[in-house]
Amino acid sequence: MANFFHASSFSHPLLLLVLLIVALSNSCDAVGEDRKVYIVYMGALSKGEEYSLTSQHLSMLEEVLEDSHITDNFVRSYQRSFNGFAVKLNEQEKQKLASKEGVVSVFPSKTLQLHTTRSWDFIGLSTAIKRIPTAESDVIVGVLDGGIWPESESFSDEGFGPPPKKWKGACKGGNNFTCNNKIIGARFYSNESDSVRDTDGHGTHTASTIAGNLVSNASFYGIAQGNARGGVPSARIAAYNVCGSKGCAESDVLAAFDDAIADGVDIISISIGTSIAGDFDIEAIAIGAFHAMQKGILTSQSAGNSGPDTQTIISIAPWILSVAASTIDRHIIDKVVLGDGKVLKGNSINSFTGTYHPLAYGKEVLNPAECNESWAGLCLQRCLDSDLVKGKVLLCDQLSMGEAAKKTGALGVLMSEDKHFDYSSPYPLPAIQIKKQAAEEVKSYMNSTKNPTANILKSEAENDSSAPTVVSFSSRGPNPITPDILKPDISAPGVNILAAFSPLGSVSFLDERKVKFNILSGTSMACPHATAAAAYVKSFHPNWSPSAIKSALMTTAWPMNATRNPDAEFAYGAGHINPVKAINPGLVYEILNDDYIKFLCNIGWDTKRVRSISGDNSSCPQGTKGTPLDLNYPSMTAYVQQKDKPFAINFTRTVKNVGSENSIYKTSVIITSHSNITISVKPSVLSFKSLNEDKSFVVTVSGSKLNPKTSMASASLEWSDGTHTVRSPIVVHSALI
Repeated sequence: MANFFHASSFSHPLLLLVLLIVALSNSCDAVGEDRKVYIVYMGALSKGEEYSLTSQHLSMLEEVLEDSHITDNFVRSYQRSFNGFAVKLNEQEKQKLASKEGVVSVFPSKTLQLHTTRSWDFIGLSTAIKRIPTAESDVIVGVLDGGIWPESESFSDEGFGPPPKKWKGACKGGNNFTCNNKIIGARFYSNESDSVRDTDGHGTHTASTIAGNLVSNASFYGIAQGNARGGVPSARIAAYNVCGSKGCAESDVLAAFDDAIADGVDIISISIGTSIAGDFDIEAIAIGAFHAMQKGILTSQSAGNSGPDTQTIISIAPWILSVAASTIDRHIIDKVVLGDGKVLKGNSINSFTGTYHPLAYGKEVLNPAECNESWAGLCLQRCLDSDLVKGKVLLCDQLSMGEAAKKTGALGVLMSEDKHFDYSSPYPLPAIQIKKQAAEEVKSYMNSTKNPTANILKSEAENDSSAPTVVSFSSRGPNPITPDILKPDISAPGVNILAAFSPLGSVSFLDERKVKFNILSGTSMACPHATAAAAYVKSFHPNWSPSAIKSALMTTAWPMNATRNPDAEFAYGAGHINPVKAINPGLVYEILNDDYIKFLCNIGWDTKRVRSISGDNSSCPQGTKGTPLDLNYPSMTAYVQQKDKPFAINFTRTVKNVGSENSIYKTSVIITSHSNITISVKPSVLSFKSLNEDKSFVVTVSGSKLNPKTSMASASLEWSDGTHTVRSPIVVHSALI
């Protein structure tokens, strides 16, 4: 499992599921036969409480812990940005702590998993676009990931001045790690590591995608060659290594949030998540991101790699920017040439120069003592006779990471799989994924000759005119916790992304090659694109709130083609990110701390629960409460329980003028599905006399019933003054399981 979280970023989703089950069952959070690590969350800090909480935490434990020394079970305190601690408890002790005054929640510390040359040009953020270098250099991005490789050219500090004066962090990179004026902060948390140094490659890849310097002639063995760079190459990086070989402990992730907020980062990027979404006060990332929001820090998180099934999104808090993964206009393909000259095209990031080798079907190299022919056709390792495999190219009836072929001595492998055919992966030997119809052509050729051969060529790039489309592995909505909030929020490039890599990381499973740049796919790669876009917007608007930045990114996004994305808004949210347009959105939907508090009240939280997380005298109204629809979100979503009944839904929204001082915005509505709905907007014209002026409006969506096949209706609302177009998706659905 040494490379588990790296593989989870881009491997076949079925393999990812197997690895997740193994990891969670073997090592998720067990730390002993009776005790496991719990996070005791105690909400916001009170005034004067900072840096003096450890004694309070230990005192609470004295009253709770049974037959054990406190120091043996205490893990850490959270006291820089919010209140809480991590501790090893048994079930009875957990119940006692949960009942104590001041405790918001007690929940197990789950093990989370880590979920570019062409991509920035594709979304319009070229080297020629308008920038404010001095302002961009003041932006500090906190990257919570698996560490960073500081010697990479992408992180050179040549030409950089000292860190911004607002920086309050430290370089605690550990053994053999040095910061510079590019990587200005470093901390590590996992007990497995003594350094922030990236041994896997994932953290280096995400950090360089965000803020890597321009590196000329970067490639993966000549594939995808070009100038590699981050979206905001002048920005600073603070690296927080929260992951070990088995994943990323929530207790460590929450500690990194605690530090990053206090250190003074501007934006937090986290390509990490659990397998199932939970409520906001029992999820470390949701908790940390809430307190970051209170300090003016936007958190960008990957949506998850559990698609294409619906309701798999794990990034669901409304104060988080949740990012889906989509394709770019460069598709990396490969070809296999059969001995009769026939050429078949497939997917692979194959750097090996090929030649012809004998071709064998898995069933033909069966180890009969272990398996039957059906299992051997899948090329399971125990089913293959290595003496028969050696020196041949294998044809297999399923997609894998190539491990069985590698271990049994094959010189190449053809893998048959129709699903997940929209991205490519690197393999430790010449390999190609072909569709089942093509595999049948290979079998037909093999049956026509006594000595079948095949040559797997080196991969090449081709244009993908259908881009952007949401990739199959990207997690989908609807939001399983608050279905009235559309998630994901936005889509960004996450397929075949070239970026810096740690030379200690493995290119692929069982791969001994070492590289400075690697090509990866995953929502882990999409998240840093959105993070960099947010940092780019912040460099133009340093005083904008996190919600204003998020709104700008969502309302200026490119509309995506619903016919190419069967799950439509549940797959891509507001659309595909367009950072250049986002610096001048015209209007923004702003959501401040009090608005989120009202939202929590409206989903059923009581005053006591709300005050514990807010740290102030917030209270929930007595009597009739509002609904989640009242949150001033840039998208408008409503969940109706019965899809065959009439509905009428009102959305009240307020927009702030950040465009032209005197402006008049007129509205238009485009219905994208289920034409039997009616949408009205009152007023239909908004007149502004000054900047930062607010105007409110009400959108009413009504219909006789939802489409029984899709269980949803969707449209988009646009406000335009002739210069700016401010677009919001509208979704009404009953699409919960």
